[in-house]
Amino acid sequence: MIRVERETMGAEAARGAPGTTSGAVVVVFATTPSAGMTVGMTSGVTSARTSLLDRLTVQLRTLSVRDVQVMTRAEDTGGGLADDLRSVAKVARASSHPVAVLYGDLVAHTEALAVMIDDPSHGSAALVAPGSATPLLPPVRTERGRIVAAGNSFHRVESPDATFRGVLQVGEAHLASLADVAEELADLAQNRRLGRAGDTEVADLLLAGLVRAGVPVRAAQLGGLHCERAGSQAAADEAVRRLAEVDEGAARLRAAVKSDDGLFTTYCVSTWSPHLVRLAARLRMTPNAVTGVSVGLAAIAAIWFSAGERTGQVVGAVALYLSFVLDCVDGQLARYTRSFSPLGSWLDATFDRVKEYLVYGGLAIGYAGSTAAGVTGPGGIWALAVAAMLVQALRHMIDFSYAGALADARARGDWDRPPLPLSVASDLPRLDDARGGASSGALPGGAAQSASGHGPGGTPGGASGVSVAGRVIGLSRRLDLGTATRWAKKVVVLPIGERMALIAVTAAVFNARVTFLALLVWGAGALVYTLAGRVGRSLT
Repeated sequence: MIRVERETMGAEAARGAPGTTSGAVVVVFATTPSAGMTVGMTSGVTSARTSLLDRLTVQLRTLSVRDVQVMTRAEDTGGGLADDLRSVAKVARASSHPVAVLYGDLVAHTEALAVMIDDPSHGSAALVAPGSATPLLPPVRTERGRIVAAGNSFHRVESPDATFRGVLQVGEAHLASLADVAEELADLAQNRRLGRAGDTEVADLLLAGLVRAGVPVRAAQLGGLHCERAGSQAAADEAVRRLAEVDEGAARLRAAVKSDDGLFTTYCVSTWSPHLVRLAARLRMTPNAVTGVSVGLAAIAAIWFSAGERTGQVVGAVALYLSFVLDCVDGQLARYTRSFSPLGSWLDATFDRVKEYLVYGGLAIGYAGSTAAGVTGPGGIWALAVAAMLVQALRHMIDFSYAGALADARARGDWDRPPLPLSVASDLPRLDDARGGASSGALPGGAAQSASGHGPGGTPGGASGVSVAGRVIGLSRRLDLGTATRWAKKVVVLPIGERMALIAVTAAVFNARVTFLALLVWGAGALVYTLAGRVGRSLT
């Protein structure tokens, strides 16, 4: 039998929203002896020891959680995995707030827990980090920031690239799916159809079930922070020691920087922008205020560009670069301070376009003013400027319309793949045909994933019969495996960082006409590449 110890968190304990208790309902599974292992609360103080469960509960009190339900099991009672899963289903059906599922034997930085639990979006997410899979660190595969496959001692994962770190949160929109998945898994466990899966894998199984049911689960990255489960006293002590080696504040700052940005942003902006983030936080600037300063710098760049002189071109290029740096800083500051808002997201996306088109106008005015010409300006500069704007506008229209169409189709269920049964161990039937025959990943239990090209039920995974679109998408995914090709894929689509760099360099070194011609040639190529990718993904 499961015993529930419930602790309601007062508003004064909530970090993110004083005076409210709108955070997640946290379910902590302390059904195994490892949750009772004792560790030092602070490094160097061996006399002050507490259990892993008590340590975790103290950490949760500092976060924006509504209440904590600790699931324990008395020694003289029965129960097991099926009961644990049904208890999660019961909580999910009764809750109107996000539900987080954690293990009582977690050893984690408080900031690592806050990455998910204090995230204002309160969406569905799981904490992941690179590493080799073990029974306590099951494998997952991620694509574009989402978990697309999750494993445990029963469910296998093809080509894993990260490990699940024992913290799962399910947003309000997906609570019904969580309850359904938990109940289905409970029935499978009761009928002994989950292999060796035991009561130490509740969150692992739930994550696999949610992903297979089609629930979008964000892959929340740890960055430089630590979060892991301890299976022995020695492992618990070592994990606590590693926590003390990390500066949580510095790690939180590093985690505010996107890990999947473009080449120029990664190496020419994000290498020093965290210093500005720290300064802005000390000055109590909001992300929206930083956005405003960025717009101001873009306006200054446009004014200098409009002078049509070499000095003005160089000063404008520097101002444009600094404007882009602050454009990155506003998002990093929002992640660092966890001060997200719909208004901020809208302002950031809208003013990115405004700043770029201001600069286009400034460049065209400066070039046209230097030489008398017809209505299109010298060298057709106004026609080039309008054409560059149209190409960028078309690219953004394709991106936003594709995202909207995809969301609408998923809401209707038009593009959803059939859920993969939870009684099936392999995830091969969920893979695109183009991925058939890929090498398999290691499993926690040491089992090997077959690379024969056929999943359970005879789903072909070989190269025969693969559509052209499937081959293209498969090639795209294989290119992601190499560092050089991965960067090349990012650069070819002319993201905003490369675009701002292209404008600044060509304007400072050459002139506006060269700038617009470069934007048109590169932008047109990026448009074709993106459109082909969107069509290919739609067909697969």
